[in-house]
Formats: sequence, structure tokens, C-alpha cells
Amino acid sequence: MKQIIFVCLGNICRSPMAEMMMKQLVAEKGLSEEIQIQSRATSTYEIGNSPHPGAIRELQKQNIPIVEHVAKQITTADFDKADVVIGMDQQNILDLKQMAPVSDQAKVHLAYEIVGKDDEVQDPWYDHKFDRTYRQLKELLPLWLDKVISN
Repeated sequence: MKQIIFVCLGNICRSPMAEMMMKQLVAEKGLSEEIQIQSRATSTYEIGNSPHPGAIRELQKQNIPIVEHVAKQITTADFDKADVVIGMDQQNILDLKQMAPVSDQAKVHLAYEIVGKDDEVQDPWYDHKFDRTYRQLKELLPLWLDKVISN
């Protein structure tokens, strides 16, 4: 089984949105038994909390199935099990590279890397633009899924 982990600062906005959106894409391709999707935080700020209500509203608006989720911080075991760890912004990448065992460094990728850019999936926690986050993820996630399938 392949495993993808999406990571953002608190695991209540961007990464759970990516997780739920990717789960839908995986299910649509009939790959739910072969690809596992999770999300994690780099920080401990929101551990145990549910996704931001704005994230849930946007996903519901876009007919994305909501899965039960509580914020968790990424662990060494997560790095070990993952095939790819996708961070939403440059700070996430810096933090992930510090947290990841040396043997797992190559698994860490910036979300926009898939399109050859160093852009960031901007954090909607600050400005509540969850529609922007949805649009950014909608652009990137199918490309990441194709990459994981082909590897």
C-alpha cells in the first residue's frame, strides 16, 4: 500500500482539506485499497482539534466527503511509513526537513513542486479564503496522484 501524508502548520485547514480531497480522487479511481491518505501538523498548536469550520464549509460546498479528523503532529513513524510527504509552504518544508530522519528526507516535497514552482498553498487560517485553498489544491492533487500511481 502506498501512503501520502499532507502537512501544514496546524493540521486544521490546508492539510485536512488536501486529505479529504485526495481521498475522493483516490476513491473515484478505485484505488482506496492501494493508496492511503493522511494529514499531519508540523506544530502542536491544534493537536486534538477538528478541522476549521471554514475548511469544512468549503469542502461541503464543493461536494467533498467529510471524514472524521482530529489534528495530529507528524511522527518519525509517519515518515517511515509514507511514500511521499507533501508540505503546503516553505516553512512546513523547513520544519519537515528538521523533523524527518535522514533516510526519509527525499520523501518531503513542497506541494507546488509538482508543477515546477516554489509557490505556496497559502494558509486560510489568517484570511479565511478557503475557496483559494480549494482551488490551489484542486490544481495540484490530481498531478500528485498521477505521480504516486506511476512510481
